[in-house]
Formats: sequence, C-alpha cells, structure tokens
Amino acid sequence: MNVPPCVWRVNVDVPEEAKQNLSFSAAERWWEQTDLTKLILSNNKLQSLSEDLGLLPALTVLDIHDNQLTSLPSAIRELENLQKLNISHNKLKMLPEEIANLKNLKGFYLQHNELTCLPEGFEQLSSLEDLDLSNNRLTAVPGSFSSLPNLMRLNLSSNQLKSLPAEISRMKKLKHLDCNSNLLETVPPELAGMESLELLYLRRNKLRFLPEFPSCRLLKELHVGENQIEMLGAEHLKHLNSILVLDLRDNKLKSVPDEITLLQSLERLDLSNNDISSLPYSLGNLHLKFLALEGNPLRTIRREIINKGTQEVLKYLRSKITDDGPRQSDSFPETTAMTLPSESRVNVHAIVTLKILDYSDKQAALIPDEVFDAVKGNVVTSVNFSKNQLQEIPKRIVELKEMVSDVNLSFNKLSLVSLELCMLQKLTFVDLRNNFLHSLPEEMKSLIRLQTINLSFNRFKVLPEVLYDIPALETILISNNQVGSLSPQKIKVMENLMTLDLQNNDLLQVPPELGNCVSLRTLLLDGNPFRVPRAAILTKGTAAILEYLRDRIPA
Repeated sequence: MNVPPCVWRVNVDVPEEAKQNLSFSAAERWWEQTDLTKLILSNNKLQSLSEDLGLLPALTVLDIHDNQLTSLPSAIRELENLQKLNISHNKLKMLPEEIANLKNLKGFYLQHNELTCLPEGFEQLSSLEDLDLSNNRLTAVPGSFSSLPNLMRLNLSSNQLKSLPAEISRMKKLKHLDCNSNLLETVPPELAGMESLELLYLRRNKLRFLPEFPSCRLLKELHVGENQIEMLGAEHLKHLNSILVLDLRDNKLKSVPDEITLLQSLERLDLSNNDISSLPYSLGNLHLKFLALEGNPLRTIRREIINKGTQEVLKYLRSKITDDGPRQSDSFPETTAMTLPSESRVNVHAIVTLKILDYSDKQAALIPDEVFDAVKGNVVTSVNFSKNQLQEIPKRIVELKEMVSDVNLSFNKLSLVSLELCMLQKLTFVDLRNNFLHSLPEEMKSLIRLQTINLSFNRFKVLPEVLYDIPALETILISNNQVGSLSPQKIKVMENLMTLDLQNNDLLQVPPELGNCVSLRTLLLDGNPFRVPRAAILTKGTAAILEYLRDRIPA
C-alpha cells in the first residue's frame, strides 16, 4: 500500500475547483487554508514513504506507527517544525542521519522496531523530552546521550544492553528511566547522582547488588525485581526519603535490615520469592498499603497471618515489638511533654553519619530542646518529626534554616503552618500529610526552592493560593482532602509542575482549561464526584485526560 501523491502535495497543488469559475463559501476558500500540521498514517500496511514527505515542512505531528516500514526517507530533514514523531511498531533496522535535523522534536517514539544502533548526531535532538526505544535490539547506549539536556523520560526496556554509560548521569532533567528486561549486570555509580530521577525500572536484568542513591531524593519508585540481588543494607535505603514503591521480588535476599523503617513514605513493598526467613518487627511501624511476602521460607510469621493480608501482617509485627521486648534501638521510653531530658532519645549517629535529625514515632507533644542541642556543629539536611502529637511546628527548627532541605512533619496534629517553616530557605521537600491543616500562610512563597509538597489527608477545601506562587514546585500531592476548586489559569503558569495528585477530593467538575497545562506528566483525579471525564478516560492516563479536556474548551 502507498500514500496517494495528493497527500504529499496538499500544500503545493492548486485544488481542482480553483480552476473553475465558481463562487466559494467561507469553508471552501482554498487560498486561505493553512499548511498541514498533523499527519496520521498509522495502522496501514505502508512499506515505504515518499521523498515528497519533504513537501510538508509545517508538520508538527507525524504518526506512522503500526506499518511495515524498513527505512525512512532522507527528506525527513525538511520537517524542522516536527514536535512529535511516532514510528513505533514498524521494521526499522536503522535511522537516517538526517533525523538529527529535527531540532524541535519533543516526543520520539521508536518502540517495537529492529534497531541495533542509533545514528551519529542523535544527540543533536536538543528539544527531546520523551524518548521511547523499548523493544528493539540495541546493545549499547551512546555516551553522547548525555547531550540531550531536556530529556525527562527515557525508555530502554526490552533491548540487549549489558551496561549503561556513566554519562547518563548528566541528564539533569531525567525523571523516568526504564531499563527493564535487558542484560545489565551493574549500574554505573554515577546514576546515584541523578537528582531529578523519580521512577527507575531495572526489573528482569542480571544485577547482583542494589546501587546506592545518595542524591536521588525525589525517587518515588524503584523496581529491581527479577534480578540476582543477595543483600539489602542500610546504605541502600538511607537516602530514599521519597520512596513510595520498592519492588524487590524474585531476588536472592536472605534478610531485611531494621533500616527499612527509614522509608517513612513507603506504601508498596514487594519481597515475594526471595530467601527471607525472618522480618524485623519494626517493619510493622511503616504505613504500608501493600506488602507481598509469598514465596519466602518465613519461620516467624504463620501462613494464616500472611494470608489475611498486609494490615494483619503489620499488626502482628507491631504486637511482637511489645511482646518480645524492645530492640536496643527502641529501648527508650516514649517521650511526652513531661519527660525528663535525661530520658529522651536523640539519635546522634543519624545526625553525624546520615545528616538526619530524627525524632519520629515518639507520640511526643513537644520536641525536647536536647534534640536540637544535639545538632551542635554538625550539618543536618533532613528533619523527621513524623508520627508524634505535635500541635505546632517547633520554633527551634529555624536554627537549621541555612542547611535543611527535607522536612517530614507527617502524622501529627498540626492545624497551621508557622512562619518558622517559611524561613527554611533551602527547603526542597516538605511532608505535611495526615494533619489537620486547612490553609497555608502567604509567607510560604519565600520557599523559592521547594519542589515537592505532600498535603494529603488534611482538610483543604481549595488548592492553597500560595502554591501558585512557588515557581520551583514540581510535585503537589493533595489527595484525600475536600478540595472543590482550582484555577487552571494559575496552574498553567507553574511551568515546572509535573505531578498533581487530586485523588479523593470534592471536585464536582474538572475545568476544561486544565487541558492546557501541558507540563503535567501525572494528573490523578480518581475518587472525585465529577461526571466527566468518565473512568474510561481516567484509566488511559494523563496525556489522554489532558487531550480530552482540551477538546472540551469552548471555542
């Protein structure tokens, strides 16, 4: 099958009716037509494309997925305005070097072809944000990839990669890296410095050990199932402040360290099909929604408890903390407002080695002075006062304003955010979920470095106005509140906002203008009372939701 020549020449040929002396209605005024910008030729049986493709230089979208193409014409170099190119599900063995001319290309979809390598100059696609090379036959990734400065999503899954180049760490905006189903035996240590990384998939490889992630403060999901990992240590866990999902299934782990409790945000933990015989009882203190343990030779938990599900397992583990007496790290009395200084627990080791000021899970109404005194001359970058009974933010937190970047005040009884928090000028991450908050102070706009804020499970009725004025914000988590309205015009101005979680709120309608917020990569709307978009649209993901909303904007 071939594309009719008139398609390629639609911009240059004079329509037949123009040769006749006819009167034209407004819709038929051919001389006022603009050049073709979107061409969709998918799901045909095309075996080649004509060089006449170059006659369509105004194209911004070219979709030719699911055909039988074995090559692309060199005329593709003329499509300098192209922003999205989908040539997935074809039979391409190589790409023409002219592809490097597409300087405005943002989305490039090449999955399910037969590519064994990439052409010289590929790194010149400097506008590229989304690149899918999955299900090809690539054996290596060129180090020059590091010259793709705007790349945010890279899918290399289902290839034949044995290694990744160290230069990959120079992709400062990369948030999503998928290397599932390759032949990786190691991961370059430089990967640990990728500060923007949020999702990392390394399933079905040949990894023998887990990498450390000292700079990946925003990493939310780590998938390393179906490898040959034998050990999980404190050094692997201590930096994963934001982790929500940790997939370790089908490895060779024999134990889980007590430091698993450092992962205060963890919601899903998959340990199935390993060699684990016992679990630390402190695991019961995590607020997990999902814990998979099947396929392990566990001797300390009866099968019927595991069969009852996650919450019963956690409840059992918590009960054993009391029954069997506290471990040394828990052998301090609970601190209340009346506790004597000599009795309170300050983890000096965490301050010195991990730079964490940790006074969490004490059910304390106040943070004792000696907790702050213990900092002394040390540098502290993280503060964890979660799972207490705090009704206000400790005033002495302001003493850390020159250095602290992460603050966790979740699971307390805060009803307002004090000005002390607004003075932490280096703050990039703040967790305030599970409190009694209904507003945020205007002074929070001084937190110009704040990238992530978690306000889930509070009492907000609107998206707090001050959030619109924090330019660096990338992630707003405000699920399980009572939010009934938001301003799409103001959200659109938030150029860095990538994730907006509005699940389980009171939105009666979704403003169509939200579809113009094209920077959003993750928009979660489930559990609201609006009628449209319907569930069928929501399940298709963020891009489909935004497109649906855009189509509903009144002309």
